[in-house]
Amino acid sequence: MSKHILIIDDEQPIRDLLSEYLIACGYRVTGTGTALEALDIVQETPPDLIISDLQLEDSDGLEMIAQLKEKLPLVPVILLTGVLFDPEVARDVLNKNVACYLEKTSPLTRILENVRRLLEP
Repeated sequence: MSKHILIIDDEQPIRDLLSEYLIACGYRVTGTGTALEALDIVQETPPDLIISDLQLEDSDGLEMIAQLKEKLPLVPVILLTGVLFDPEVARDVLNKNVACYLEKTSPLTRILENVRRLLEP
């Protein structure tokens, strides 16, 4: 069975692009635009990997990721954001709950490399 990826981003075009690309690469993908839906989804169908935006309309992304990690401590999270971090802040975030930090402008191939690295060690 293919690995399940949850994409959390309040920008529909970003979710659609990532979903289509990752599905074409053989993954099963669920997308949502809200933290509340994401928390419901992980209860019903826990993903193998989470890709999340930092800024969501209904929640602080880091707070939501912390909640998701409480429920799924072994599931890796890729933080995909347009917000540039101070390198020291990024290190702190990565050390706590995030396996990988990528900018939204990253090429899809780079995102896929990290997905594969985290799912298929």
